[in-house]
Amino acid sequence: MQAAISQRVEQIRHWLTENQLDALLIPHEDEFLGEYIPDHNERLHWLTGFTGSAGAAIITRDDAAVFVDGRYVVQVRKQVPADVFQYCHLIEQPPVQWALENLAVGSKVAIDARLHSAAWLKNATTAIDSELALVCVNENPIDQLWLDRPAPVLSDAQLMGLEFVGQSSADKRQQIAALLTTQKANAAFLSQLDSIAWLLNIRGDDVHCLPVLLSAAVIHDDASVDFYIDHHRLPEGFTAHVGDGVTLCEPEQLATGLASLAGKRVLFDSTNSNAWAAQQLKDAGALLIEAANPTLLPKSTKNVTEMAGMKACHIRDGVAISKFLAWVDTQVAAGHLLDEAQLSDQLWQFRQLDPSCSDVSFDTISAAAGNAAMCHYNHLNQPQPSKLQMDTVYLVDSGGQYPDGTTDITRTIAIGQPGDEVKQAFTLVLKGHIALASARFPKGTTGSQLDALARQHLWAYGFDYDHGTGHGVGHFLSVHEGPQRIAKAYNPVALLPGMVLSNEPGYYRADAFGIRIENLEAVVEVATQGDMTVMGFESLTRAPIDKHLINLSLLTDVELAWLNHYHHTVFEVISPALNGDDLAWLTQATAPLSR
Repeated sequence: MQAAISQRVEQIRHWLTENQLDALLIPHEDEFLGEYIPDHNERLHWLTGFTGSAGAAIITRDDAAVFVDGRYVVQVRKQVPADVFQYCHLIEQPPVQWALENLAVGSKVAIDARLHSAAWLKNATTAIDSELALVCVNENPIDQLWLDRPAPVLSDAQLMGLEFVGQSSADKRQQIAALLTTQKANAAFLSQLDSIAWLLNIRGDDVHCLPVLLSAAVIHDDASVDFYIDHHRLPEGFTAHVGDGVTLCEPEQLATGLASLAGKRVLFDSTNSNAWAAQQLKDAGALLIEAANPTLLPKSTKNVTEMAGMKACHIRDGVAISKFLAWVDTQVAAGHLLDEAQLSDQLWQFRQLDPSCSDVSFDTISAAAGNAAMCHYNHLNQPQPSKLQMDTVYLVDSGGQYPDGTTDITRTIAIGQPGDEVKQAFTLVLKGHIALASARFPKGTTGSQLDALARQHLWAYGFDYDHGTGHGVGHFLSVHEGPQRIAKAYNPVALLPGMVLSNEPGYYRADAFGIRIENLEAVVEVATQGDMTVMGFESLTRAPIDKHLINLSLLTDVELAWLNHYHHTVFEVISPALNGDDLAWLTQATAPLSR
């Protein structure tokens, strides 16, 4: 593999020389700028061997550098040859800064504008000032050199009936058109795949973990939509399904379609849409109105049907999780210390017992002992998966995709008899989880205002965790959905009834153990005796929290009551689907704790 990577870098250098360019910048992203990208767009992996979900590389005529964030500093050294690439930190020394420090003034840096957001290109152009030149190339050299590139997976569209989505596409399009009118926009460009899937009530299987179709769309202020997709992928009945006003266009017609917006006011999300599309619109004479994708808030606030589906799929998912947790306890008791891959595969098998489960919602984090201290650990990126170790913990973060919803759950499990330090940390994380789950807050509250609730007990002991506390979750869409979020960083988006967010505080001690407890929560209105609207959270996740890891002396009576009530609810909704040893396990796993 190292020889192949060296050869590919040399091919890029030859291309640079031929085209009188000095460097090529390759990000991990594809033209849709989503979190997950299909195999045929994994250009960074082809060039470097790096398989992480975030990164970039720069190839110059005589040097090369690969950039990853803190999650991947160990992994990148295992996958990317050090005699070819420098290792750089994506945040502390981003590619543009590296280029300014390592290239001569006047050097030309080639980029594929389809693979960068319009906001990135604007900021990068400002940063380089007149020292370097960014050159947008029409043909990506990797696409020319990647001879064994996988063919795109282009699945047939799945039509989502009202029994799943609760609102017709025609109604959604009218809702978005009204938003465009308030912003004095004639149209909006949509390239976020989950936005298009939501708007047209369709799903697909083009991208691992994300049930979408590779496509693009333009919605107009009269609620009509130009939908750029191969029409052969759409089943009979699509036109009746979406209603009048959806025009089908071939993907190759996108440039022409954008050019037809000349003179129009086009709403454009420069953070989530690529720079190529922005340039096409500007060149055509369209006026870009930079604003957030207009589907984001409507998509994030689930309607009654969507919320009912989220609750239902979490019960079925909880059955699979409970069977898995019971199985793990049985295996450990029998002395079978399985490895992380075996555990992950077995969890997927339990989920597949429900025929409606179509995919995982992200690659399962299956982490034994010290590996759990890496919060985004992936056993697939290791030379070989690790085995469970006695007297410590196993962390499993996983989720499923169902036609009625998306799940995401983390459980930290005692393997043997973990020590007092582990139990103390677990209990502090649990206290933070309960504090957030129990929060009451007025209309207008943002996630960043609630974040400290989940950290307060860890802070009191001098502990913390270096990730957000909660992310939005879609309805049979992306497991990481905006614009809502719970984190230290300021986020101006107020939490609204119908939003779904994760509640996942954690604690990680390097090379020793990692702890995270994650449930999904629905934002709901809460009745009070006061005179203002108050909101809170309703837990959706239905699976036991490991009582073996709790130091009861650290829990207050209120926290203990919350835990017992949660476990009572879990038993009530899951037990009808279990029997035999699984039911016996659930009975003891959810039995009330007392001092």
